[in-house]
Amino acid sequence: MESSQVRRVLIVANRTAATPTLLDHVKQLVRERPTTFSLLIPDAPQSEHTDWTLELALPLLERAARSPVEGLTGEEDPFEAIRRAVADGDYDEIVISTLPRRVSKWLRRDLPHRVESLGVPVTVLTPVRERLPQPRLSG
Repeated sequence: MESSQVRRVLIVANRTAATPTLLDHVKQLVRERPTTFSLLIPDAPQSEHTDWTLELALPLLERAARSPVEGLTGEEDPFEAIRRAVADGDYDEIVISTLPRRVSKWLRRDLPHRVESLGVPVTVLTPVRERLPQPRLSG
């Protein structure tokens, strides 16, 4: 594959679809070479929550990507939603953005490892810890 060809990336996220970690990663991918993105939100097929997440995340992702981002939703089983998206699309990479390890259902269910079986390179973005306000130390 020539570096001038456009790379197609499937982003899989839900509550982390507009986090600084993901947006920074999208910017990095775009700096490396021309890239198009699709955002898949599994776990929430066509609900108000999904619509709200797409409404919030897509403009931020599009700004980071410097181009339109396709919004996709999937069925309740995240692996099946990803499998179907991969079968319907021609993706070069999958980026899975998860909640922190202690609260991520996707990591507990070993979703990234299962997705690797689809034959597409997988990158997992997991915050080390949630961002909490730092206590102020006095003198």
